[in-house]
Amino acid sequence: MKHIYTGKTKNVYELEDGNYLLEFKDDVTGVDGVFDPGANTVGLTIEGAGRAGLRLTKYFFELLNEKGIPTHYIDADIEKKTMKVKPAETFGNGLEVICRFRAVGSFLRRYGMYVKEGQPLDAFVEVTIKDDQREDPPISEDALDMLGILSKDEYKVLKELTQKIAGIVKEELAKKGIELYDIKFEFGRDKETNEIILIDEISGGNMRAYKDGKYIEPLELEKLILEG
Repeated sequence: MKHIYTGKTKNVYELEDGNYLLEFKDDVTGVDGVFDPGANTVGLTIEGAGRAGLRLTKYFFELLNEKGIPTHYIDADIEKKTMKVKPAETFGNGLEVICRFRAVGSFLRRYGMYVKEGQPLDAFVEVTIKDDQREDPPISEDALDMLGILSKDEYKVLKELTQKIAGIVKEELAKKGIELYDIKFEFGRDKETNEIILIDEISGGNMRAYKDGKYIEPLELEKLILEG
C-alpha cells in the first residue's frame, strides 16, 4: 500500500484494489493539552484513543449502513487500528459539518451575546472550511454555491444527512443516559456513483457528550456506549 497523507488523527494509505486504508492514531485535537473536538490543532496524545475511536466508528458506520445511509465504510481491523474505505472526493479542500443540540464550543464563543452556555439548539447545522491557517471559518450555503464548492441542491442533501445521522447518534447515546451536545462530520462524493456519502469517522474525538451534566472524555464515552 502507498502512504498518501498524514492527518491530525489518522494516516491514509492507498490500497492496490483502489480502496483506502485509514490508520487511527492516539492524537486528538485540542489546545494547551485540553481536548476540544472543535480545535484545528493536535492538542494531546491519549493512549488508546485511536483504538477507541475506531471501535466507535465501526459501531456507528455499520449501524448507518444497516439503515441504508451511504458511507465510505467497508470494514475495520480493531487490533491494527485500521479501517478500509471506498474512495471519495472531498468538497473543495474539505468541509466539516457540525450538528449542534446545545450552545457550547465555538458556537458559544461567536454568539455569546445572544445565547447562554448549554442553551438548547434545534439540530442546528453549521458548515466550516477545513483551513487551519484561518481557523476553519464558517461558510454559508450561498457562499458554498457561489465559490463552486457545493451546489444548493447538494447542500440540502448534506444538511438532511447531517441531521439524520446526528439524530441516530443522539438516540444511541440516549439509550445509555448520555446527552449529545454537538457532533462533527465530514462528507464527500463517492468516486463511482457521485453520491454524497459520510466519510472519515464517528468517535468520541469529534463529538461532545455529557452524562448528568458532566462532560465525558472520548475513551470513557467509548466504554459507556459499547460496554455500558
